[in-house]
Amino acid sequence: MSRAATIGERGRRFTLQLPVETPDGFGGVLRTFQPGPLLWGAMRLVGDGERRSADRPAESVTHRVTLPWRDGIADGSQLTLGLRRFRIRSASDPDGSRREMVCLVEELRP
Repeated sequence: MSRAATIGERGRRFTLQLPVETPDGFGGVLRTFQPGPLLWGAMRLVGDGERRSADRPAESVTHRVTLPWRDGIADGSQLTLGLRRFRIRSASDPDGSRREMVCLVEELRP
């Protein structure tokens, strides 16, 4: 288990992007993201590598983001940091204290 991020390390201002699904008229849904609350957090690089997307190699960059604990942070939500976007792949409360959330995120490339 890694140590908790200190207040000084939480110098990045993220915007939580919440998914909104609307019917597309054909039995499916369209998913868009609307800006939610601003959250101060810490970000550390976990790894980078290559994955396949549409049978083509694509770069995959994964980070660990530590945020204050809050309801509503779930897999499938997104975070933005300036022009960078991150898909939340998992979110957990590491010690069950409801003080902080640790999210594993994947950077989305344009």
